[in-house]
Amino acid sequence: MRLNSQLVPAVLATTVIAAALAGCGNSTNTAANEPTLTIVSNVVGGKNPQENQAFADEIGQALHCKVNFINVPADYTQKVQSMMSSGQKLDVIYATGPDLAQLVKSGAVVDLQSKIQQSTVLNDKNVVPQWEWDDIKIPQTTGIYAVPVKYQGALMPIVRQDWMAELGLAQPKTLNDFYNVFQTIKQKKGVYGLTLSQIYDIEPFMSAVGIKNQYVMDNGKRTIPYASAAAIPVYEWLHKLFADQLLDPNFVTNKTSDERNLFLSGQVGMFNYWDAWVPMLNNLANTQGAAQGFDAEALPGAAGPDGKILVSTGDTSVWAMPKNAANPDLAFKFMEWWNTKPGEILGSLGVKGTDYTENNGQYQLTQTGTAENMDHGDPQPIDTGWKNPFPDLQKGYANAKQIGVKYGYQPYTLPDWNNANVIVAQYAVNAIMGKLSAQDAVSQMHAELLSKHLVDE
Repeated sequence: MRLNSQLVPAVLATTVIAAALAGCGNSTNTAANEPTLTIVSNVVGGKNPQENQAFADEIGQALHCKVNFINVPADYTQKVQSMMSSGQKLDVIYATGPDLAQLVKSGAVVDLQSKIQQSTVLNDKNVVPQWEWDDIKIPQTTGIYAVPVKYQGALMPIVRQDWMAELGLAQPKTLNDFYNVFQTIKQKKGVYGLTLSQIYDIEPFMSAVGIKNQYVMDNGKRTIPYASAAAIPVYEWLHKLFADQLLDPNFVTNKTSDERNLFLSGQVGMFNYWDAWVPMLNNLANTQGAAQGFDAEALPGAAGPDGKILVSTGDTSVWAMPKNAANPDLAFKFMEWWNTKPGEILGSLGVKGTDYTENNGQYQLTQTGTAENMDHGDPQPIDTGWKNPFPDLQKGYANAKQIGVKYGYQPYTLPDWNNANVIVAQYAVNAIMGKLSAQDAVSQMHAELLSKHLVDE
């Protein structure tokens, strides 16, 4: 879940970050004298309250401070908005690209650029490559207002490759090829070829007409290609899938977790998801009783008229610091630490003793760690030197990551996208279900976006 574009505190304090990088205290501090770091996230952490406490304790032990770790598993938008609006002092909040843009626009978060430039960790381009800072930077602003949480990866088709091999199906390259794959899966396996989560994950198919997700600037004007005539053939193709019962009809209400569960349980042959999840799906299949021979593999999207393929890379996942943070220096030290090996281990493997054991550099996952699949908010750290301690559990990832590197692009993030996306999704879903023709859906979609000043032309 993402933060809402309205996630802006009603009252902002004028706290100024000190120039010096202070630590969290020192090992001689008593618990009573240690400062408290307050972190809010709905992605990072453990899988239950007890694990979240252990997660917080691990951070506190590493940084010699207390940690108030607030994990919000549901209604994240409303709850974090309420916290900030009430003036509650939060030191670090998790956010994604569109949310960060809105927070920056409203003046709710701190410009961290000078601190980052002085940081031996974050200013190391091997730890945080320049392209990641370029993605984090908000268009039409100066400064850098956040620090990366993880390598976000790219959104791409993930298929039951064991079924593809069994049915003699070649890698699809066009929309017609994808249709034939879905049709064969339906005929031979008796399940839906494809599932979606509304239009969250249709970019690999929009690739067939060469258009990008979110905003595209055209001579300085905001446009949304999904609301253009160029998108009509893809909406018509998706409607054909729906009408021919090749598309899971529950795509309208599916969450991404529903997609994963359908795929793992053999109820669908393909869905579009993140490259990092390819090995995680293969590992989960082994622990959740999936069919023998289960093999999830990534595919490129459909080729466009010029042969070019597009897959969108994820909205940047970041730590941001509210301007009324009670402990700004402590907050920044956490952001640094998160991008060191101990932080990367915590965000991926989890908590030592709970999720894994370690002896002389040799790691072993516990039963809990195996079930939780090395994902505690940072399954693939951004650090170019990161090496997962369990290479045998990375099946399919190298190919999936290569697809993202080769064909991926970062959608253009503007603060109004969250509001625009509601309108785009509403009309696109109606087109896919046949409640509106694709042409009428695009026409009405564009007209509403224009009337609400969410596009310029």
